Amino acid sequence: MADTGTQDTSRDPRQDAGRDPSIEKRLKRDPFDADAKVDAGSDESMDASDPPSAAAPGSQDPAPSSGYDEDAEAEAERANSQ
Repeated sequence: MADTGTQDTSRDPRQDAGRDPSIEKRLKRDPFDADAKVDAGSDESMDASDPPSAAAPGSQDPAPSSGYDEDAEAEAERANSQ
C-alpha cells in the first residue's frame, strides 16, 4: 500500500507509549511523586505486560533481584559434575 503522506487524525497522540507530556511535567516538578512514577511506568508499558517496577510500594530502587548468585551457581555446578 502506498504512503499517501496523510496521518490518521482520529488517533490521539497520547496513545503512543511514553509520550504523555503531562506525566513528564509532574515528574520534573516532583520526582518522588509515587502516582506520577506509576503513571510513567504504565504509559511506557504495553497492555497486559508485567506491572512497572514503580508499582512496588515504598521504594525508589528497582525491584530486588530474585537472589540468583552466578558464582554460587557455578560452584554448585562444578561440585555436581565431579
